[in-house]
Amino acid sequence: MSAPQFTVNPHPAPASPQRRAEVLADPGFGRHMTDHMVTVRYTEGTGWHDPQVVPYGPLTLDPSSMVLHYGQEIFEGLKAYRQPDGSIASFRPDANARRFAGSARRLAMAELPEELFLESLSALLAVDSEWVPAAGGEDSLYLRPFMIATEVGLGVRPSSEYLYAVLASPAGPYFTGGVKPMNVWLETEFTRAALGGTGTAKCGGNYAASLLPQAIGAKHGCAQVAYLDAEERTWIDEMGSNNLFFVFQGEDGSVELATPDLRGSVLAGITRDSVIAIAKDLGITVVERRISGKEWLDGVADGRLTEVFGCGTAAVITPIGTVKHTGGEVTVGDGEPGPVTLQLREALTAIQRGAAPDPHGWMRTLVPAPASV
Repeated sequence: MSAPQFTVNPHPAPASPQRRAEVLADPGFGRHMTDHMVTVRYTEGTGWHDPQVVPYGPLTLDPSSMVLHYGQEIFEGLKAYRQPDGSIASFRPDANARRFAGSARRLAMAELPEELFLESLSALLAVDSEWVPAAGGEDSLYLRPFMIATEVGLGVRPSSEYLYAVLASPAGPYFTGGVKPMNVWLETEFTRAALGGTGTAKCGGNYAASLLPQAIGAKHGCAQVAYLDAEERTWIDEMGSNNLFFVFQGEDGSVELATPDLRGSVLAGITRDSVIAIAKDLGITVVERRISGKEWLDGVADGRLTEVFGCGTAAVITPIGTVKHTGGEVTVGDGEPGPVTLQLREALTAIQRGAAPDPHGWMRTLVPAPASV
């Protein structure tokens, strides 16, 4: 079954070329939205209907809409990149589509067909293509698909109506002036998710629960929080918005890249999966296993653990320089980005920019290159 045709309702007063150029010169992250957004409705008994590209603007919700009371909400995050030939491609959007459907299943929401997810991205980009930054750098157009329960009424049960939407926001390079390591707070009291909970789904509640620990970390000068498991308070899960990788150096000079296994409370990061594949391509030994907070701190102290980095859509790969905790702090290596971290980051971003071969077929063209004159 093919995805339905999107109706386009053009914005009556889109941003001028001058205003768009101003935004693209200094977009930041999530500060500016493009002229349009996608909306698709779901009604039980009818299915998905009314796919549209409409002017970006406020949503109207009844005060008793079920999302406001019972939290049925999921989202995704991915980027679109201008390629050297002028086309617009996204990095593994099919994986985002599958994860979006999995998140919907976990929250008892209607599952959006993967083909419709991908078509919604193409439909929005076709209209707002001029918002995609020029090729050559790490600038991109960040895409935020999300879905909320819209049935009106109170009562704890799955909604029978949903709204799916896609927003787009220009994003500048995460690092300006070179890749910089960040400080991380190792949290021992609060946890991110528990086995059997919603840790494997990308839902707003997971992020709401992280805001208090994030504020605690910020008071200690940390940009991110690393969480331990909820059962034993021993094993590293992930950070608030990043998966984690650890580079261990053997006495014989061998390198092992280790990452916490997906044990039922860790989000299956698409960047995480890509880093594993690229590391193996480069001949690096990769291990998915349990890693304790103690092993992290002890490994830094005795020199076995030489690099640590986080990975996710926004920053791609971010080195970690200092780990702070209630007992003090330790510096990873010399506090600067390590060679394995930088090698993996360069390899991954080169594929996304279209500056290197794409052996895994990860880049999907969403808007074709303009016809040559």
